[in-house]
Amino acid sequence: MSAVSRAAGLLLAMLAALLPAIGQARDRHVLWTVAGQHNTVYLLGSIHVLRPDDGGLPGPAEAAYADAEKLVMEIDMDDVAASDSAVMLDTMQRTALLPDGRSLHDVLGPDYAAVSSRALQAGVDLEKLDRFAPWFVAVTLLQVELAKRGFSPELGIEQTLATRASQDHKPIQGLETAEEQFAVLAGLPLQQQKHFLMMTLEESAHIDQQLDELLQAWRTGDTAALARVLAAEFEDFPELYRPLTEDRNRAWVDKLVDLLDDRDDYLVVVGALHLVGRHSVVELLEQRGYKVVQQ
Repeated sequence: MSAVSRAAGLLLAMLAALLPAIGQARDRHVLWTVAGQHNTVYLLGSIHVLRPDDGGLPGPAEAAYADAEKLVMEIDMDDVAASDSAVMLDTMQRTALLPDGRSLHDVLGPDYAAVSSRALQAGVDLEKLDRFAPWFVAVTLLQVELAKRGFSPELGIEQTLATRASQDHKPIQGLETAEEQFAVLAGLPLQQQKHFLMMTLEESAHIDQQLDELLQAWRTGDTAALARVLAAEFEDFPELYRPLTEDRNRAWVDKLVDLLDDRDDYLVVVGALHLVGRHSVVELLEQRGYKVVQQ
């Protein structure tokens, strides 16, 4: 996914009030295996953006990639690589336009001044985004904050694997399209979008500590800490959990079950927080009777 479109997914995986990672999970990884009748499906929890010094894939993930004949990601990275990023940006912006007669100032109401002040601190002039929905503003602000800290989608897990898969001629499939990702956010009622923006601002105030702690939990495979991340993220805005996380997980599981009837081995790469917590992909597969084993 381009830096722009991938940012929507980042809001689910990067913004959270984190707790320290616990030591018991030190020898685990954010990687699971699910055995089909004739194949294996690997589930790898991703960090969508990384910095140059954050290191590469853990050993078990390298082994899973080597074993898999095909890759599955949130969207088809082959299609994204072949598309024009300017076209993707145009699609996102058109999706994000507010209805005629509405403005961001109108939607935010008395909170506009506070949001505008925070946006200016990040280097974003809210007046230039007045025709766009709150979710687009949240994505834009997060992009700016991450870029300031050296995080890049080109160094993230998906792009790293997509580049390698292209060289190794391994096909990539998508669980959804970039347009569908935009539509999830655009489909939220404006009041929920406002909550989404306020959640982003609240979490971004502590983003440095949060990012470091999230990376630590991811590296150690600490699923308990990651589950607390997810719970904390939506604690103040529980109405967002279902459309942004649970509904997507359920749609993905239907497709993963089909993969388990195949003969090829698959490496499935999705945001790490989709694999932990309530109604996670892992939990939903277990409810269908599959044994999901963390590596």
